[in-house]
Amino acid sequence: ETGSCCVAQLACCCGSAGCSLCCDCCPRIRQSLSTRFMYALYFILVVVLCCIMMSTTVAHKMKEHIPFFEDMCKGIKAGDTCEKLVGYSAVYRVCFGMACFFFIFCLLTLKINNSKSCRAHIHNGFWFFKLLLLGAMCSGAFFIPDQDTFLNAWRYVGAVGGFLFIGIQLLLLVEFAHKWNKNWTAGTASNKLWYASLALVTLIMYSIATGGLVLMAVFYTQKDGCMENKILLGVNGGLCLLISLVAISPWVQNRQPHSGLLQSGVISCYVTYLTFSALSSKPAEVVLDEHGKNVTICVPDFGQDLYRDENLVTILGTSLLIGCILYSCLTSTTRSSSDALQGRYAAPELEPGLPLCFTDTEEQQPGKEGPRVIYDEKKGTVYIYSYFHFVFFLASLYVMMTVTNWFNYESANIESFFSGSWSIFWVKMASCWICVLLYLCTLVAPLCCPTREFSV
Repeated sequence: ETGSCCVAQLACCCGSAGCSLCCDCCPRIRQSLSTRFMYALYFILVVVLCCIMMSTTVAHKMKEHIPFFEDMCKGIKAGDTCEKLVGYSAVYRVCFGMACFFFIFCLLTLKINNSKSCRAHIHNGFWFFKLLLLGAMCSGAFFIPDQDTFLNAWRYVGAVGGFLFIGIQLLLLVEFAHKWNKNWTAGTASNKLWYASLALVTLIMYSIATGGLVLMAVFYTQKDGCMENKILLGVNGGLCLLISLVAISPWVQNRQPHSGLLQSGVISCYVTYLTFSALSSKPAEVVLDEHGKNVTICVPDFGQDLYRDENLVTILGTSLLIGCILYSCLTSTTRSSSDALQGRYAAPELEPGLPLCFTDTEEQQPGKEGPRVIYDEKKGTVYIYSYFHFVFFLASLYVMMTVTNWFNYESANIESFFSGSWSIFWVKMASCWICVLLYLCTLVAPLCCPTREFSV
């Protein structure tokens, strides 16, 4: 029985079905979910590889514990200590291969409406061959001629793609805030309890935002000094107040009756989070006290001991980074999210739920055997294939820039990434301000273009 299961799994890897999801020892799963899961798994494998390449600890451990390490490096022409396989340049090459992989599939899957076409079968299956293709493309990037020119050009492409990935997430956050308020306001027509729910959630949002700014003012500023932190907290707090006043202003209310404090509360919470994340990513300031000792200022006292176990911090930080990127990718590739980015806010598509297992009673009747993969896209795709790959293409560029410390790539390594960086700090602060600007645009645009119809 075990042997037949393995044979079935091998057939799945080489055929047009979800990898290792069509044999009896695996639970039932929708095809749309299994496909996205497999692409996400490929993405995780490459991201982990990039983190290993940026780790000085891993490089030293390999040199110490692998016999004939230097001979092996010379044998594969990777340098005396495999220096060509580590560092920011190696990550650029690997991410170039992954980005090309997803971009090719983005072009291959254009205009696919159901899972019956030949191109749809390629998208939903042949996982073993696609894994080989991904590996070949990542490896082939190391043989690109004129590496210096390639790295310089690819660096700018990565920066543009990384910022575009951030922009997509910010746009979807603004769209989510508007839809949430609109749906709950519509519920007040049938049940007045929705008013209480709106008021309670809005109060919670503003309490979190206000409390967060106050706590940051307490822990990230001091009576003397820390002027930069004080200015940033003041500016971001003022922006939260500004968007709240604009959202409830009579001019905006006349054009957008659904605009209210719930949306601005959601944006204010996100601004507070980004402000905290930016201040946490800021390099520590060290000064001499009256005894001539180095003292870290403008950070919480308990924050000075957070990085004692660098390995633990690196593992947890990397896991959190991968989790956040995957969540952003998978939640922004639904059909409704794609429509929202194009300005179309139709009724949301029926998306499969979070549980991976298929729970349809007809398919799970006792004694009834069937495929372990439920083909749920024969009549129409649940998500847009090409857009799905395009988001992962941008995510590949975002990972490349983030892991290599954006524009401070030459001195970057994964251990110091989580201890503070000016480039990471300013990227997060810029994201914060762009988010506010996008939200203000959605409020002010109907006033500037009164003849055009805006629907959110």
